Parts: sequence; C-alpha cells; structure tokens
Amino acid sequence: MIQQISKKILFIILIFISLILVSAFVIEYNLGHQPCKLCLYERIPYFLSILLIGKIFIIKSYEKVTLLILSLTFIISSILGFYHFGIEQGIFSETLACTTENLSGTLSKTELLEKLEQNTISCKNVTFRIFGFSLASINTIFSILLSAIFIKMFTDYGKN
Repeated sequence: MIQQISKKILFIILIFISLILVSAFVIEYNLGHQPCKLCLYERIPYFLSILLIGKIFIIKSYEKVTLLILSLTFIISSILGFYHFGIEQGIFSETLACTTENLSGTLSKTELLEKLEQNTISCKNVTFRIFGFSLASINTIFSILLSAIFIKMFTDYGKN
C-alpha cells in the first residue's frame, strides 16, 4: 500500500518539478529575464531529480538509495538557494561564480572589450518577482519542502 502512495506522490512531484523548470525557461526566454550564474546552478538539482525519479519508475532496484540521493540533492539545493537569497539580501557577498573577473590586470584593448561585452548578470540583482518573492527565495522554500518530502519517503520506505 505504501509503495502505491509513494509512486503517486513521486509522479506529482515529477510534474511539479517539470513545471518549475518550464517556468524558469519561460521567464528566461519568453519574458526576457536573464538568469545569473547561481540561478543556472540552481536548476541542476531539478534536472537531476527528474532523472532520478524517472529511474525509480523505469528501474525498480535501489529505490531507497535513490530516495536518499534525492533527499541529499534537495538539501544541497536548499543551501544553494538560501545562499543566493542571502546574496540578494546583502547577508553574503558575491562569490567568483557571480561576479565578473578582475579587470584590473594587464589586458589588451581587445581583451578588455571582450570581457566587457560578456555582460555578466549579478546574483544580487533581482529582475523578476512572484508575489513579491524573488525566484531564489521561492527555490529555497520549494527545495526545503522537497527535501522534507524525500526524507519522509526515505524513512518510511518499506514500512507497512
């Protein structure tokens, strides 16, 4: 009985995660809001989770280990999302992943122009909000919820 419920929940989570990724691409490509590097990194756990959930549906072995990996994936996603939210709020400073390279070194004119044309998006600039929340804060909330769900599924796995 528990396995049936878990598969239904996993299918709903798979749809939810797919909608999150589709929304991110719609915001980027249709609405024209360019993501920063951390925003792009924050998509990786969602892609990975689609593969892992698909693995549970297709390959029936190692389901409990896969649930553990999904739990860890979203714990890491929560940390990454919170870090990004902290950068937006000024709690943390931007890392090299967010900022452009140091332009004070010895560069030729053409190298300097090429670096300036790269147009790196800052991680602390929020260009898109939903109900007043930045996408980094929404990602943090979703990642915490998904990690809690996967931890619960992992601990309940095999119980009657």
